[in-house]
Amino acid sequence: MKVAVMQPYFFPYIGYIQLMYAVDAFVIFDDVQYINRGWINRNRIRGESGPIWLTMPVRKASRSLPINQRFYELSGADCVRYVERCLSTSYAKADYKAESMRLISALLDHGESNVATANTRLLTGLARMLGIECEFMLSSQIEKPGELKGQAKVLDICQRVGATHYVNLPGGKALYDASTFEEAGLSLSFLNTLVAPAVLGGEPQYLSIIDGLMHKGVVGAKAQLTLYELQAG
Repeated sequence: MKVAVMQPYFFPYIGYIQLMYAVDAFVIFDDVQYINRGWINRNRIRGESGPIWLTMPVRKASRSLPINQRFYELSGADCVRYVERCLSTSYAKADYKAESMRLISALLDHGESNVATANTRLLTGLARMLGIECEFMLSSQIEKPGELKGQAKVLDICQRVGATHYVNLPGGKALYDASTFEEAGLSLSFLNTLVAPAVLGGEPQYLSIIDGLMHKGVVGAKAQLTLYELQAG
């Protein structure tokens, strides 16, 4: 069984979406430390002269708190209006703006302010919208030793859910060792997207899935799901 373990990103890029498509079970790492200026509460969208950040403000709290104990400043209708304002100028002429805005608004209009819960609803909603059928699990609901960290924690989660193959994104290459996974009876692979990045300001940039939806629509986004390769760790 192929398994991925990832923090719940906010409207992630196509590679993250493909990772959900590529695995049988997707474990949302909701009980690890929230990192400021990461991908949990923000992602890049298209600006007039380059990429800009679409950021959901998070309430100030202790840095030691995990993602599932942090809260957004906005939720429900306020969240929807905020995101719609941010997107309206950037995608004013996008071919699928009307369709995408309806879908994005529906994904956000859930009234939840807990960061982990809100992002989980967003990710599961995106997955179902795109026809992705992986099983979603929460790390916080998997019984495990509290002292484990990093690779050891991921390995423990994989074993507890019955994984035979762990798949991660290229950014995880520095974090995981294939021989350690092999000793534990698991294969290790990294998913490389074959979808070309946007070129903004002369630089290739992977943007939020929002950009793909705006310019290609749901049908176009679905067509990109299989455009990846798995590279052995």
